[in-house]
Amino acid sequence: MNYDLKGKSPCIPTGSLVLVTGVNGYIGSHVADQLLQAGYRVRGTVRAESKGEWVKELFGKKYGEGTIETTVVANMSQAGAFDEACKGVSAVAHVASDLSFSPNPHEVIPGVIAGAVNAVSAAAKQPSIKRFVYTSSSAAITAAKPGVEFTISTHRWNDEDVAKAWAPPPYNQDRSMSVYGASKTQAEQEVWKFVREQKPGFVLNTVLPNFNMGTILSDQQSASTGAAVKGVYQTGQLGFWGEFPPQWMVNVKDTARLHVAALIDPDLVDQRILAFANPFNFNDVLACLRKLYPSKTFPEDIEGLGRDLSKVDNSQGAELLKRFGRDGWTSFEESVKDNVGEVPNS
Repeated sequence: MNYDLKGKSPCIPTGSLVLVTGVNGYIGSHVADQLLQAGYRVRGTVRAESKGEWVKELFGKKYGEGTIETTVVANMSQAGAFDEACKGVSAVAHVASDLSFSPNPHEVIPGVIAGAVNAVSAAAKQPSIKRFVYTSSSAAITAAKPGVEFTISTHRWNDEDVAKAWAPPPYNQDRSMSVYGASKTQAEQEVWKFVREQKPGFVLNTVLPNFNMGTILSDQQSASTGAAVKGVYQTGQLGFWGEFPPQWMVNVKDTARLHVAALIDPDLVDQRILAFANPFNFNDVLACLRKLYPSKTFPEDIEGLGRDLSKVDNSQGAELLKRFGRDGWTSFEESVKDNVGEVPNS
């Protein structure tokens, strides 16, 4: 994979070691994959040694011995959690987060903030580290608001979900998405605050993806949102995904490519990079599955599902993807096909 740096040198030389936290996760594994394709070496954190075995096996076979290593960070919220992991690396992609979707803000938000601050503070102790990328989320800007016309911009923060998340109990399950959104909002804000106040020796960029779809690299992954389309294909049922609101999607490989750009491109400084490809709803998923796999039976469309009417300037991400030699964002249909992992028309 070649990225057009417009004649400039990358911020970290090819062959450098990059730390990827949560490397066994859906996005983290793809960030590692794209970094390895670009000629970098990867050290990935996992919560337990066993969780990293498939990562080392997969990427070791694909890219060769010595290109991938893992290290255990059992609890990212513990002080000094990433201090050892950051030693000897040239850049950090902090992808790990809490995807428990607990409705209790006290069980999620402080730990996500502490993990992010621990990662950025550990990086600040290492003069070798020149770039830090934080994996944020569209939820750090706004929750999905079907049927509402508004503009999504990098100047916005999801204060609405922060207020909902920290409202007094009871902590019912319908609060879980607000708690998740608040965790990403407040953690990203704390990372920017740390860099602004401490002025470390690295550049910070953040990547904010919406609903990730696409290839699942291992059956040992829960795969987060990546499990949605494949689950519908395998079971013929929507399950709780049928209640998911219309929003934007992005191919997980494009999300990972944007992380690589944010790590190596000298033109990207203090950027919040939006990873929004196309708006969709789960009726679009069903229509695409019926088209690709006409011999299979899928549920009827959901009535009254609505549309995401938000406006997003996603041109920066598209231009960065073109510098990887791509046409821009990977299409919705291609992403569904990647997600299923089966030959179409079967």
